[in-house]
Amino acid sequence: MTATTRNETPVAIEGGGVELRAQEIGGDMSVAFARLPAGTDMTPAVKGLPGDACQCPHWGYLLKGRLQMRTEQGDETYEAGQAFYWAPGHVPVALEDCEYVDFSPTKEFNEVIDHVKAQLG
Repeated sequence: MTATTRNETPVAIEGGGVELRAQEIGGDMSVAFARLPAGTDMTPAVKGLPGDACQCPHWGYLLKGRLQMRTEQGDETYEAGQAFYWAPGHVPVALEDCEYVDFSPTKEFNEVIDHVKAQLG
């Protein structure tokens, strides 16, 4: 059994008020604790990935704020208190200060994190 808290989880991406903490939790899955300030648009960070979008699926819970998810099928808005599934092919935009926790396949998630780090470099 594995458990972690936000404060125990290492920072994977940080800058401009954005904070993503991520750690493998078991079963080839990683947990992430994310904070995005209002106005954060991840479009530039995911540019260059297939479809210029995050291709990793995420299952999670929005703790705070409102988040718009841009997809080829159209935009969807998520609000604090909602559990979610984000299929591959999405780009997050924070409509308000957001905090969420999600679970993702580690291999795919690490590929996206590495790409975003290189873009923000």
